Amino acid sequence: MSNAVRAHLALVIAMTLWGSSFIALKIAVTDMSPMIVVFLRMLVGSLAFLVLAIWLRPTIRYQAGDWKYLLGMALFEPCLYFLFEAKALQYTSAGQAGMVTALLPLMVAVAAFVIFKERNTFKQWAGFIVALSGVLWMSLKTVESDQAPNALLGNFLEFMAMVTAVGYTLLVKHLVQRYNAFVLTALQSFMGSIFFFPLAYMSDWPEQVSLSTMGMIVYLGLIITLGAYGLYNYSLQYVKTSMAAAYVNLLPVMTLLFSMLLLGERLVLQQWLAIGVIFIGVYLSREPKAVIEKEIPPAVTG
Repeated sequence: MSNAVRAHLALVIAMTLWGSSFIALKIAVTDMSPMIVVFLRMLVGSLAFLVLAIWLRPTIRYQAGDWKYLLGMALFEPCLYFLFEAKALQYTSAGQAGMVTALLPLMVAVAAFVIFKERNTFKQWAGFIVALSGVLWMSLKTVESDQAPNALLGNFLEFMAMVTAVGYTLLVKHLVQRYNAFVLTALQSFMGSIFFFPLAYMSDWPEQVSLSTMGMIVYLGLIITLGAYGLYNYSLQYVKTSMAAAYVNLLPVMTLLFSMLLLGERLVLQQWLAIGVIFIGVYLSREPKAVIEKEIPPAVTG
């Protein structure tokens, strides 16, 4: 098997893992306070990175003045990102939350236009509006269920998570020129552990936790953080960044697939039509040239 084939296989597995992370988080927040779940996930990730510290340390070359960019990056993601996403999955289904992530590339393009004055075509603006309309349509046509007791609120919170992911993406665009992607991810885990500790401490801890819930937390903190990022970074050695970024479009599909297979989520006809509208909007707004050109960790980690 050639390196190129291995790289493409690694990307498919990485997107599959990220897609499954929404399901794991949905299961975990059903049994435990979202803030406790996120704190424990960050803690597991931090401990994993401590084990890898001996390999990561030689790659760290701090440059004066970068503290504000590093702090801002960690504030956007994981701090604010997981505040919104963990709460979102209390109100909406994992599949719908995954579909909202399809808006991220479009939102990055809009932010780049506002901040960096990068030009967007009329077709791209139309695509953004179409995709956003699809998300709203999907939310309004959701029938209340155990999986989505308040889809409109949940999808709005997931949309806010994407807003913070945009801020993260733009900051990492700058930072990745100075730091290894794994180092940045490790910093996120450590900062996230510190940020979520008081929120978890003030939450109501359950008297007992099921083995499956703890398994989901370990899966999120270990397999997703190390496995998905590791595979993604491996692939970037052999394929173009724009090619790797194209695979991110598989995320909402994988999430929806997992939510139907594992959580029994079912969508009505109008929701399927709305999903089609989202994909049409994403297709119309696709960039001929990637906005984020450097090899950076994707903002959506589930």
